[in-house]
Amino acid sequence: MNLRRDRPALWSSLAASDTGRAAGMAAAVIAANVIALVITVVFARLLGASGYGSLAALISAFIILMVPGSALQIAVAREVSADAAAGAGVRRWLTRLAVATTLVAVVAAALGDVLATVIGVEERWAAAAVPVTAMLWMLLSVMRGALQGFGHYRTVALSIVGEGIGRLVLGLALVGLGLDVTGAFLGTPLSLAVVATVLAFELRPLLPAVSAAGVSPLRELLAGARAPVAGLTLLFVLQEVHVIVVKHQASDDAAGSYAVAAVAAKAIIWVAVGLGLYLLPEVARRAGSGVDARPVLLRTLGLIGVLAVPMVLLYAIAGEPLLRVVFGDDLTEASDALPLLGLAMSLLAGTYLAVQYLLGLHRAAFIWVLAAAAVAEIGLLALIGADLDEIALALLAVQAVCAAAVVTVSLRTGPGEPEELVLAEAGDPRVVASEVAVEHAHAARAPGAVRLGLGGHGAEPADHQLGS
Repeated sequence: MNLRRDRPALWSSLAASDTGRAAGMAAAVIAANVIALVITVVFARLLGASGYGSLAALISAFIILMVPGSALQIAVAREVSADAAAGAGVRRWLTRLAVATTLVAVVAAALGDVLATVIGVEERWAAAAVPVTAMLWMLLSVMRGALQGFGHYRTVALSIVGEGIGRLVLGLALVGLGLDVTGAFLGTPLSLAVVATVLAFELRPLLPAVSAAGVSPLRELLAGARAPVAGLTLLFVLQEVHVIVVKHQASDDAAGSYAVAAVAAKAIIWVAVGLGLYLLPEVARRAGSGVDARPVLLRTLGLIGVLAVPMVLLYAIAGEPLLRVVFGDDLTEASDALPLLGLAMSLLAGTYLAVQYLLGLHRAAFIWVLAAAAVAEIGLLALIGADLDEIALALLAVQAVCAAAVVTVSLRTGPGEPEELVLAEAGDPRVVASEVAVEHAHAARAPGAVRLGLGGHGAEPADHQLGS
């Protein structure tokens, strides 16, 4: 084999393989996160402390509202990949979402002042654009889910990177035209609209003709994912709502400084999101075999702990120079609160992983814990006032109680009592020996087969269907 001559063919073969396609999607997500960091740094310096505080509040509101769209992408991908004929429903879903987006835009324009008051900003049109942006995200998510279902991963990956670049370029252009905070935020919905338009042309020839038969309504797709939607929405509330509350309570400059400190503290959350991509399906797979998946949860929690300790120490020792170098001299006011925020977000990362574990077991009772924590966070922070250190300390307290409750529930929730013992071949890579109790060799079975005694915990039956 001539390596130089055959190299293009080898690269093409790798790109078409499962590993290559998965790596391409992962690379696109990593690139998008890098672009998002660049956006944060660029607009923090362009808009200053006051302006960036408003932009951060707008972005936080959008992040909370984007969860249903992300869940819908998973549901559409599952529907289309299971049956290509389900693609006939995509046209109908997109049409109805387009109509809904128009109606939301009309209502949001009329309620712009109300939305600005709720978010805590003065930019009326930027606030009105938040729910419209969430609807555009839902439209784009349906398109991406359909393309995933048809196996067009490269197109999806390029759209993710293109969206991030569009947010940066369009936002900079609008800021350059003098729109400041409003322009910086409007770069996001404009980018979503441009990418959705491009994907519509890519998707159109793949979709079968519209047929009423066998097409699941959008509400059924979302209903099948109601527990993940509720859980993840509440997690994003716990992650983002404190930025909005501070924007109401503190001065503009203090709110901007707090927002960039929150961005730095949330770095650990994205590590948890990556670990969750592995944790949830692994828990579901092991639970389906009656194998205790808690050791996997403990390992991922351990990884968060290993990364959280040096991060918090760095923020405690060098928080002020770090914020000054990255974001600018006028965005360091929250440096003393940074290590507390880092610790709070580390605890939230643990909560996130515990939620992924429970979703993998089809449990939903934890939602009430998250809801209570979200209400407590909003109420407690609203009572404190404008002291950034006290706000960070209160946030830490809420996250500590929430993490303790959810992680405790997770560690007490096993796969349940199996109807019959599970048999596994010796050396089965799906089963880790340390995670099961081997009672004795079962000679009546095939050579090397062992009987596994699985100590269940009588977990309650599922009360919803997993949405991812």
